[in-house]
Amino acid sequence: MARIAGIDIPREKRVVISLTYIYGIGKSTAQKVLKEAGVSEDTRVRDLTEDELGNIRKIVDQYTIEGDLRREVSLNIKRLMEIGSYRGLRHRRGLPVRGQKTKNNSRTRKGPRKTMANKKK
Repeated sequence: MARIAGIDIPREKRVVISLTYIYGIGKSTAQKVLKEAGVSEDTRVRDLTEDELGNIRKIVDQYTIEGDLRREVSLNIKRLMEIGSYRGLRHRRGLPVRGQKTKNNSRTRKGPRKTMANKKK
């Protein structure tokens, strides 16, 4: 397996797809990286030379990825909660943040239902 930014990327897949295994790199960013490095998108990771891998590593290091990006995102959410913004309150309560309706859906954010059964006397 080739290692880029501390992540083992799959050898059998195309380079474009393999780069998306890194947190913070999607398909379009992977395409930009490969264009800048001068590597074909259709190349398999196992067929890359050390020079090409080095170029890709150098370009990927310029992006905010993995641990730094996760930390940045969590600090942004924490800041929203501390200043008491609407989005921060939604994060704190575990409800959808981006304006979705909650009457029927949003089960993943709200969790399992807490129903009370009517007991017969």
